[in-house]
Amino acid sequence: MRPLPARITETVAPRRLGRSFRWLLAATVINNAGDGVVISAGPLLVASQTRDPFLVSMALLSEYLPVLLFGVLGGAAADRFDRRRMVVAVNVVRALVLGGLVAVIVTGTVNIAVVLAVLFILGTAETFADAASSTLVPGLVAREDLGIANARMQGGFLLTNQLLTPPIGAFLFAAGMALPFATNAACFALGAVLVSRVVTGPRGRAGEGSSLRAEMIEGIRWLVAHPPMRTLALTIFTFNITYGAAWSVLVLYAGERLGMDEVGFGLLTTAVAIGGVVGIASYGRLERRFALADIMRVGLVIETCTHLVLALTTSPAIALATLVVFGAHAFVWGTTSTVVRQRAVPDELLGRVTGVYRVAIVGGLVVGTPLGGLLARTFGITAPFWFAFVGSALLVTILWRQFDNIVHAGSHQ
Repeated sequence: MRPLPARITETVAPRRLGRSFRWLLAATVINNAGDGVVISAGPLLVASQTRDPFLVSMALLSEYLPVLLFGVLGGAAADRFDRRRMVVAVNVVRALVLGGLVAVIVTGTVNIAVVLAVLFILGTAETFADAASSTLVPGLVAREDLGIANARMQGGFLLTNQLLTPPIGAFLFAAGMALPFATNAACFALGAVLVSRVVTGPRGRAGEGSSLRAEMIEGIRWLVAHPPMRTLALTIFTFNITYGAAWSVLVLYAGERLGMDEVGFGLLTTAVAIGGVVGIASYGRLERRFALADIMRVGLVIETCTHLVLALTTSPAIALATLVVFGAHAFVWGTTSTVVRQRAVPDELLGRVTGVYRVAIVGGLVVGTPLGGLLARTFGITAPFWFAFVGSALLVTILWRQFDNIVHAGSHQ
């Protein structure tokens, strides 16, 4: 018998999500506001210390490498320890590390080695914090409210981290090099206080007589043995290869193909964020009206068509409109896949499995980014977009029938 469509049939607004969720959401908004400030200030600090392209690239590597190295370990720690206390502790550590960076900037002893070390430490801390905070949500809200809860978490990230605070970070850096990092430290300290107010219920934990290594292996084995969640992980990995290939040359594409200057490139990235706001604001309505499997299918069709349009067009207006639509899809699809995973994975394994998914996301980007650069160098600036279109189209065709199984993976839990 074919399972019923995975949709919320209530026509009323979702129930109140509870005080603890509101504390977690407030902490997420504050933390991402601080991170958003450093999104623009961080590269400016690196550029103030070196003009060596290799060292500049190492700053970007510090964003990817900790997830690849510690993604599954962070998930195992989230399954073994108290997740709320783990987030509080990591936020305190991040505030102290940033405080140290502020001190060396103010005293004039900052150098590129210190900056790269701090970026790596912060990236590692973020890996552990995200592993714990992302697994708190299922314990704070009802199962049927996971969609709207995750949408609000995504919305908090999008508005602060991507839209509102990056320009503030650049302004603060111009006013005083240490100011954005002091602001970020203060945000993490306040975030720790807010998360400490979260009240979580009892849950099963890993760690009874086993090592962290054994627990990490257990999480990976569970995922490998669970066909729907394994398929979802492979989908995320492969689509991030195609996405990474195309987006790796976006700044060059904007100038060479669309004739846009630096401001124009900024508009392209802003268009994605604006689309994300639209998508997140619409998520509750979409979830109530459509099956989750259909939302995922349509989203990947949108992503595939995005690559095709960008490969064909030379119009900045068409590119901007396309990226608004893509941004809406990206945040809706990300929220949907998170909800599906949270419903399907047992709570005592959620941290480790989520860690594997984070490794898949970053791993796909690490593979796709240099591939896109090589394709553009060899065949021209649109080659990565053609690669992404063909690859995505093949993946959509292969995976089309799998999404019903994926979204119902946790229906009997």
